[in-house]
Amino acid sequence: MAGGEGTRLRPMTANQPKPLLPVVNKPIMEHVLRLLKRHGIDDTVVTVQFLATLIRNYFGDGEELGMNLKYVAEEVPLGTAGSVKNAQEHLRGEPFIVISGDALTDIDLSDMVRFHRENGAMVTIGLKRVANPLEFGIIIVDDQGRIQRFLEKPTWGQVFSDTVNTGIYIMEPEVLDHVAEGEVVDWSGDVFPKLLKDGAPLFGYIADGYWEDVGTHESYLRSQADVLSGKVDVDIDGFEVSPGVWVAEGAEVDPEAVLKGPLYIGDYAKVEAGAELREFTVLGSNVVVRSEAFLHRTVVHDNVFIGASTNMRGCVIGKNTDVMSGARIEEGAVVGEECVIESEAYLSNDIKVYPFKTIEAGAVVNANVIWESRGQRSLFGPRGVSGLINVEITPELAVRLASAYATTLKKGSVVITSRDVSRAARTLKRAVISALTAAAIDVRDLEVVPLPVARFHTSQSGVAGGISLRTTPGDPQSVDIVFLDDRGADLSPAAQRKLERVFSRAEYRRAFPGEIAELSFPSRGVESYAHELLRNIDTTGVAEAELKVVVDCAGGSASLILPSLLGRIGVDVLTVNNRLDESSPTDTLARQMRDLQRLGDLVKSSGADFGVRFDPVAERLALVDENGELVDNDRALLVVLDLVAAERKGGRVALPVTTTRVAEQVASYHGAHVQWTPTSTDELTKAAKAEDIIFAADGRGGYLLPEFSRTTDGIAAFVRLLGLVARTRMSLSQIDRRIPQAHLLRRSVPTPWAVKGSVMRAVVEAAGDREVDTTDGVRVLDPSGGWALILPDTAEAVTHLWAEGPDSDTAQRLLDEWAAVVEHAEG
Repeated sequence: MAGGEGTRLRPMTANQPKPLLPVVNKPIMEHVLRLLKRHGIDDTVVTVQFLATLIRNYFGDGEELGMNLKYVAEEVPLGTAGSVKNAQEHLRGEPFIVISGDALTDIDLSDMVRFHRENGAMVTIGLKRVANPLEFGIIIVDDQGRIQRFLEKPTWGQVFSDTVNTGIYIMEPEVLDHVAEGEVVDWSGDVFPKLLKDGAPLFGYIADGYWEDVGTHESYLRSQADVLSGKVDVDIDGFEVSPGVWVAEGAEVDPEAVLKGPLYIGDYAKVEAGAELREFTVLGSNVVVRSEAFLHRTVVHDNVFIGASTNMRGCVIGKNTDVMSGARIEEGAVVGEECVIESEAYLSNDIKVYPFKTIEAGAVVNANVIWESRGQRSLFGPRGVSGLINVEITPELAVRLASAYATTLKKGSVVITSRDVSRAARTLKRAVISALTAAAIDVRDLEVVPLPVARFHTSQSGVAGGISLRTTPGDPQSVDIVFLDDRGADLSPAAQRKLERVFSRAEYRRAFPGEIAELSFPSRGVESYAHELLRNIDTTGVAEAELKVVVDCAGGSASLILPSLLGRIGVDVLTVNNRLDESSPTDTLARQMRDLQRLGDLVKSSGADFGVRFDPVAERLALVDENGELVDNDRALLVVLDLVAAERKGGRVALPVTTTRVAEQVASYHGAHVQWTPTSTDELTKAAKAEDIIFAADGRGGYLLPEFSRTTDGIAAFVRLLGLVARTRMSLSQIDRRIPQAHLLRRSVPTPWAVKGSVMRAVVEAAGDREVDTTDGVRVLDPSGGWALILPDTAEAVTHLWAEGPDSDTAQRLLDEWAAVVEHAEG
């Protein structure tokens, strides 16, 4: 399989296919072909698509390797199974091996064939245990190796094993009867699940050998180091002149050069006196390294000139490039082929320079040249794209992000923009608007509004999406750029990945002069939101009940709407922090606690029915009962659920799996049912789209009222609560008292990224015969009637645990038991 583009490896793969990338001076695909030859497999069909001619020209008919190579080209990508089907005529109706031409491995194929035959398998899949299984398909096998389940490219919440699909398969010829001809078909996504469902003998061979999917710059450098360290059994052309120092035929190394292996010097390379080559450096063919140059963990492709006194660490230099004297190239930088880095130029960490570029003498390069790619785990976090103001999130970054977002939309689309009260959000929003209009996207700017108002207007007909900027909750030094879809919800993971792809390639669309779009400022945006809210949310009985409430706007954008809205409802309101506070645009924990204490005092002293405090963007709310006591988020969810279910007397409620199971008791008492969802906001809003969903909540003060909005809305939740309390004629504390007490405990255990997969496998193994729910993470049901949920964090190096029992002691026992499993699995 040699048709991949290797887009994540650009600019290395901008002008060559990924299988031709050199690892210790041999293309990855050559290492794979030599592995096949070593195991007696010399009749090979190569499926090609991207830059196919380069692969054909390099390997020819395979004679130099003692193999017989045939090539089958795809006019369009057909998927992993479709491309093999396309080559069926060359397979002669015999069992065959499918192997990737761009993954470095020394897996024992002969032993895998033995395993396949002994088990009478239709398909045997090569499996490997890896530290981070997110980028791969997870496969679960039983003790005999028979496959039980597939999971393609999971989220951390779905990880319950670290055993992944290597893409190495042994197949019987009848497998191809299950692949449609000329269509896009995938083995793991289409064929294998169907065969598994039909009961076909599918087996997984857990390999002990080395396997590395060379898909990122980091893994590319790691694969070189692993070869040099002897971790993978592949051929190295050359002579080991001293331990770990390999020098190929025709290379000239001055005796005064400093060599500290393991390292590799390619054929006909020249290393002058005074040059220093340190660990895990690889020089390609015909490379020249001048005196006093310093290279450490640097991979240099063929025909490169390295000038005197250059300094290079942890970088990759493409073929036919000249790096002139005194240049400095830092960790993670990648320079494409046929570039010129002039003298004294400086390329900072993770910079990407695409092919055929010249970096001028003395230039300091802090941004990618022409095209770029972010070097972090993921662009998006749980709150959109977040980072320190003017450090990680700059106006330049905002422009590029907005350009990428605009490129995913059609020209002429309409996007809503908005912000919180902070100056940083105002500055960055201007950059966002410029990028959108320059990309032929019409912008309707709502300026400062509560986030639910922005979501509401984004969900209206004719609007393609939205961008809202706000200060990060709890961190006044950081900002979030929140991207919305046409429902007003946060972008789905699939849409995020699409935006990230455009961003990483910097393939932004620009408008022609006559297409530059309009910027408008809709009037009465808040008023139209309030009108629709009152039209859809039941407020009957509020005026008659003569309710009195205390509302804390937290110095945020709720103050723009609440006074007039509550006046129209007919409720007696005392508002505090009812202003726009630019100096404190977000909450800190200390401020929340101080304000809630003050809110409780005001509720109690004024004889109010209850109090609420909004977050600064009015998306979430906290409750205080009539006695001035804080109702924590867990209890508040149950109280509101009880009120809604009692009034609706049926339907379903959507709640994340981290919610106490007391919610099931509350819902069923009133004839409603709970649908458990994964913890991500996207999954909750997706679940809330169903017609029979009457209520949804995230357990963190966010509530969804489907009769008005399918996204979290603190203002709508407050108005709904007013109507419910008015009509039920009960106080919040009375409602709270009639709900059973929950015994739910939480804990977070630090977990390095490298062991998250093995931790989740250990959890599944420790569960034994107990029932397991994998809606999100792994939830283990205990015979005591309790449960424990183990869920890796998607953005931080921690694992979260929840445990609930019929009593506090059981909950504590379960939490301690599973925390010990997680900690032990970390080693």
